[in-house]
This record gives sequence, structure tokens and C-alpha cells, in this order.
Amino acid sequence: MDEQEAQALGATVKTSTGSDIGWAVREMRYHGGKVARAGWNGKGMYLVFQKGYPDGIPINANTAQATGIPQGTVCKFLPYIMMRTVQGDFVPWLASQTDLLALDWQLSAD
Repeated sequence: MDEQEAQALGATVKTSTGSDIGWAVREMRYHGGKVARAGWNGKGMYLVFQKGYPDGIPINANTAQATGIPQGTVCKFLPYIMMRTVQGDFVPWLASQTDLLALDWQLSAD
């Protein structure tokens, strides 16, 4: 099998500037890595895998107000990817088409 055939079957693509989104997800999910794109302009931005709370946790006042569920109710939370913003805040992340197809994913220095 040549490299092109391997990539067609989902093998990770490596370039001189980084790797593909598959590599980035595996780094976060299985190795606890912080990943970022070389093409992102913001200093300190990176993504991390949040394992969620599969056994559930009591929800706080903010979550209770947003959902209408009483505070303290035990709710399960699924895993998700969080982004650290330039300002140092965290937000759930949604990938753009550009992010999904980029070949410049790398470990974050932050």
C-alpha cells in the first residue's frame, strides 16, 4: 500500500507545517494534548478534549437557569472539545470547513 492509498483509508497526513485533524483529535483524546493550528493568529489559542461527566454531576445555578432544571439535579455531560481563546476564556469549539481540512495542526506551546 502506498502513502496515497493509506491516506484514502484515513491514515494521518503529516506535512512540514503539521498534521491533519485526525491527528489533532487523537492527540487530545488519547494523549491529553493541547493542539492548535499554525494558521491561527491568536496567541495562546488551543483546543483540549473535555472528557465530560458520564456519571453526572449536580448542575450549578448558571446551568439551572439556562436549562430550567432545578439546581443540584445530577445531569450527565458528554465529551466535547474546548477552545482556549486569546482572552484566556474557554468555550465549546465547533470546527470550520477550513479547520477540518487544514494540514497545519500541531501541539500547542502554551
